[in-house]
Amino acid sequence: MTVHLRIAELEPEGVAKVEALEKELGMHIMAFGRPLRFAGLLRDELAKVQALEEELGVTLVVYQE
Repeated sequence: MTVHLRIAELEPEGVAKVEALEKELGMHIMAFGRPLRFAGLLRDELAKVQALEEELGVTLVVYQE
């Protein structure tokens, strides 16, 4: 079963709130549509993900339905 990660469709007020929090934290925030739950990885699974991130030069987001 494949679940696709979708960027959330926010109303202008919601976008403004996310932008305000980004400014306050000095960081970038991405809003994804629900349902989205980060996967609970075991230590060895996390190590594999981190190794692939390093190899590819990307950040991977691991989630489950």
